[in-house]
Amino acid sequence: MKVIENQRFGEERALYHTKNAIVENCRFEGIEDGESFLKESEDIVVRKCFMDLRYPMWHCDRLKVEDCEMTKNCRAALWYDRDVTVVNSKLNGIKALRECENVTLSEVCADSPEFAWRCKGLTVKGGTVLSEYAFFESKAIRAEDLKLSGKYSFQYTENVELKRAKCKTKDAFWHAKNAVLLDCELDGEYIGWYSDGLTLKNCHIKGTQPFCYCKHLRLIDCTMEDCDLAFEYSDVNADIRGNILSVKNPLSGRIVADGFGEIIIKDSKYPCTAELTVRKF
Repeated sequence: MKVIENQRFGEERALYHTKNAIVENCRFEGIEDGESFLKESEDIVVRKCFMDLRYPMWHCDRLKVEDCEMTKNCRAALWYDRDVTVVNSKLNGIKALRECENVTLSEVCADSPEFAWRCKGLTVKGGTVLSEYAFFESKAIRAEDLKLSGKYSFQYTENVELKRAKCKTKDAFWHAKNAVLLDCELDGEYIGWYSDGLTLKNCHIKGTQPFCYCKHLRLIDCTMEDCDLAFEYSDVNADIRGNILSVKNPLSGRIVADGFGEIIIKDSKYPCTAELTVRKF
């Protein structure tokens, strides 16, 4: 592989269609205000680089990004790429990752309002994500030890597996299909609405009105905090350790808990037949 190192690039498409190269200790910046500097590249390692220009890596194949920094000006950094690994890097531009396939993010720090939209085959290992809309319409996501903060996360996702994640986010997992969360912490409002096949095991859920209008919802050995008006119009099978603040009009299934602060079965549009049981000790 050829090595391109210790250079500054500011012009349009500076390294367009580069193949079989290591790009190291380079800076992509300058008054030229060029964009798309590594577009359509293949078999590239980008290492210890600073990126301050738009649209750097579109339509790339077999790309590895290590120890790099992308500023707020580095918007829409990774689009339409395939077979991508990003390690120990900062992704700070809006729309940092979109419509990519087979992506691994390891210890990545992302501050990107629209992060990882419409991707397929995402593996996330550690790291932090600050994003208003994270993982929108993405499929086949495997994430562990992720720290996520924002709003509207994992909406319209499919085939998600989340382990030991800590998520502070409202409206998370809306319309999600076949999502499994293990040993996770979810802190937010209106979690899981309209989901189908959402399963949580050994998770802690905090916030108002979780899990409404759900199909095939399962909660196994979970705890709930400040969760009022839960499970409205949901088909649910839940085993909760501890109390639930209030449950409202659960549609069908069974909910077991140590106690219920309030059970509200009234003003329902649909027949609500779910069985609610207080655990016996």
